[in-house]
Amino acid sequence: MSGAEPTITVPSRLTNTVTAAHGEPGRRWLAALPARAAAHLAARNLTLERILDPGGSLSLVAYVHRDDLSPAVLKIGLTTPETAHEDAALAHWAGRGAVLLLDADPDEGVLLLERLHGEIPLRSLAEPKAMLEATSLLHRLWTALPEDHPFPDVPGRIAATARLAEGPHTAAEARPLIDEALDTARDLAGSTDESFLLHGDFHHGNVLAADRAPWLAIDPRPLAGERAFDLARLALDRADTLFGSPGAPAAVRRRLGRLSEALEVDRERLRGWSLFRAVDLALRALAADRREDAELHLEFAGAL
Repeated sequence: MSGAEPTITVPSRLTNTVTAAHGEPGRRWLAALPARAAAHLAARNLTLERILDPGGSLSLVAYVHRDDLSPAVLKIGLTTPETAHEDAALAHWAGRGAVLLLDADPDEGVLLLERLHGEIPLRSLAEPKAMLEATSLLHRLWTALPEDHPFPDVPGRIAATARLAEGPHTAAEARPLIDEALDTARDLAGSTDESFLLHGDFHHGNVLAADRAPWLAIDPRPLAGERAFDLARLALDRADTLFGSPGAPAAVRRRLGRLSEALEVDRERLRGWSLFRAVDLALRALAADRREDAELHLEFAGAL
């Protein structure tokens, strides 16, 4: 990289989400982020094109060019238990159904990725077409776990949600629904014998148009578990549209039926995991003071 030191501005979305979720440690990470980003650009001989804004909720995302002028994406993320093994999952998929990992420094939370069309998410398609593309892609991502893999498991995710449920933001009136979701999840986790590498956060916003394939997944929060757990996150997608029209509970049932049939996943297990994941998203939204989002996810959970 040559020329003047690049100007790196941290997007407000990243500042707000990291501060809300991680407090003072998050503020320290944010304060050091521009200098760290500049250092990683220089170390890899990358030329900064622009910082994506709003970008990621836990990561700074930069469009860059490599020294051979090929486009790429530099991602510098705040490492959490859920994101810690993103590089390992991407390396295992090796570009099959997911963005290609070009280089990584896991200890620094740094990934160098192939450039996709960030302005064209799967969400830009009409819902029926988007769901068709999504299920096809998700089926490709469900692969056997590599030997001696580092990925956390679904019971660990349930335990994290249970801890979140004990936080000060949980509304008392939502407690029965939260308890039901946790009990259901524990029962499901104890009654499965399948374990695949899961994306962990698969929805229309985490699938982008690409050049070497029509669509590729990004931003995995990988874990080991059953397929219905992963499919449940997709089942919750576009909840605002679903509940903005009459007959939402019936529409939810139809969606679960279509998704379970398309991917040969047990419908009742999908319903149970969808209940858990809706409550999990609601609790995360409450912790980040996004009450409107929390109410929407709890409404979805209630419909289940």
